[in-house]
Amino acid sequence: MWGMSAPPTTPNPVIRPGSPVDRRAAYRSLLVDSGLATPEQVELARVAKSHGAGHLDEFLVGQGMVDDARLLRVTARAWNLDAVRLDAEHVDEEFVRQWSGQEFLAESWMPLRREADGTVVVATAREPHPELAAAIARRVLGRLRFVAVTSWDLRNTALRIYRTQIADEAANELWKQNPRLSARTVFSRGQLVALALLVACAITAAIVAPIPLAVTLVTAAGVVFLAATAFKFFVSLRGARFDVVQRITDAQVAALPDIELPRYTVLVPVFREANIVAQLVENLGALDYPADKLEVLILTEEEDEETRDAIVAANPPPNFRVLTVPRGAPQTKPRACNVGLFFATGDYLVIYDAEDRPDPDQLKKAVIAFRRGGERTVCVQAALNYFNAEENVLTRMFTLEYSYWFDYMLPGLDVSRLPIPLGGTSNHFRTQALIELGGWDPYNVTEDADLGIRAAALGYRVGVINSTTMEEANTSIPNFVRQRSRWIKGYMQTSLVHARTPLSLLRRIGPKAFLGFVLLIAGTPLVFLGVLPFYALTLVTLVAGPDLVSPLFPLVTLWICLLNVLIGNSVTVYLSMMGPFKRGAFRLVAWSLLNPVYWLLHSIAAYKALWQLLTKPHYWEKTAHGLTAHTDH
Repeated sequence: MWGMSAPPTTPNPVIRPGSPVDRRAAYRSLLVDSGLATPEQVELARVAKSHGAGHLDEFLVGQGMVDDARLLRVTARAWNLDAVRLDAEHVDEEFVRQWSGQEFLAESWMPLRREADGTVVVATAREPHPELAAAIARRVLGRLRFVAVTSWDLRNTALRIYRTQIADEAANELWKQNPRLSARTVFSRGQLVALALLVACAITAAIVAPIPLAVTLVTAAGVVFLAATAFKFFVSLRGARFDVVQRITDAQVAALPDIELPRYTVLVPVFREANIVAQLVENLGALDYPADKLEVLILTEEEDEETRDAIVAANPPPNFRVLTVPRGAPQTKPRACNVGLFFATGDYLVIYDAEDRPDPDQLKKAVIAFRRGGERTVCVQAALNYFNAEENVLTRMFTLEYSYWFDYMLPGLDVSRLPIPLGGTSNHFRTQALIELGGWDPYNVTEDADLGIRAAALGYRVGVINSTTMEEANTSIPNFVRQRSRWIKGYMQTSLVHARTPLSLLRRIGPKAFLGFVLLIAGTPLVFLGVLPFYALTLVTLVAGPDLVSPLFPLVTLWICLLNVLIGNSVTVYLSMMGPFKRGAFRLVAWSLLNPVYWLLHSIAAYKALWQLLTKPHYWEKTAHGLTAHTDH
């Protein structure tokens, strides 16, 4: 990946004297003598490294004890090398691309150019001891001259040199490996044939027998509506009966030694979020996790200079790094996350949105949950709630919906061993398992739901933990419709992707989970599409009277519509009322009565989603953040 590898040979490498123990001791002494670190800090770094932490320089920089530039100067002096900045160094990009860029990231070195006398200049962020020098020399076919660089200078240079390959792999790797699992192809050939036949039959029926066609469509949609609503109702009741959320106490978190914690990567994809990045730095800076074991990668799009400038102005901690996502299509959040996944070094990885405020101990709770869940637990999901829950009617409805979803629906899916569609934020992953799943599908605009289904198909489990991330609830109806149309379109995409091989999915996840997938992932868009016609037909029946409508629609169809409006809405109102109880937000309960109006907004978004699925399926409808007038966030 990211380039080709050259054949080995045996040239004359640079050999430096001294045993590894002697060299490390000399380096630590030089750090102290140079005034960059105290003996206590160096000893703390040494002990941390012995317990699986990163290199000594990563510890010192991550803890904020020293900056990259000063440490590089001392490091270069210890290694008897020149210290360079790669943006000011001549780099022969064509020469570099003979080898794999991911190899350079893994081993912290990179050949820069071959000089006239055949010497290869190699940048290294690790001491070029004899064994490493010999291995590098065999790779690059020449004598070596090393120069010292920082790890992040090396990473950013790799990102620049391999930007075309990285952009392509971030967008298309899943499609190349398994095109059937990618939403890049909206409709498979078989689906197009079936759709064409269905449309032809519908047009014919509309000409020959329009009334029976309307009756059939309304009745079928009504049955789906009732089935999907009943499914959510019974799953939520099951979630209410069982407290399956991973309950991790403050005492258990406090008992977790920092020195034994694994390395963690936080990915924060941002796009045109200059107005809230200072808040982002503050919120994620409050995470209770050792700085030397926590890397925060803020993923910005190539053209978004304003956001990058705002990040610099916010003066983030040393373990916050900005990665510029190479320009490419589709320009989506999952493509940016795939770029971040290429550069992530953590054993675990979590996604946060720009406005998120996670509980400070959330990462530690996730570590405990992963240890309890075993290797088959690929992801644990934290709950979401809103700091501006009572700002207006829309934010109240938003909060009611999410409270029910995270406190009842997800636990119900979990206890029933049904596939869990992940939320777009606060998903914690085992990094290696995420890589094995193929990362995110950049062509699916609800990439989290798709990933949850793919995980279930491979036998992985998704858990839920008792930790909350506070977010900004949508305050604007147009912004809400943009967001929901994207989510519903993504559910449609996910349904189409996994409907290409339904029997295969059925065999892999079993009949019960397959039925859950159909009713939740495929059923949700159908339910929202059905809301407007059901409401309209019921309203016409009530206003005009059944005598006018009954000659056109049989009584059973009218009863189904009435049941959907009365029972379906009663069920959704009841589920919304359940939401506030576990969170003590009882003031919100009465607002549940507005849920039928809230569903009308979803129905409008669903028709917009259907139109976009046909016209611009991979378009990422941007949700604006920072619109709230709420100041406590």
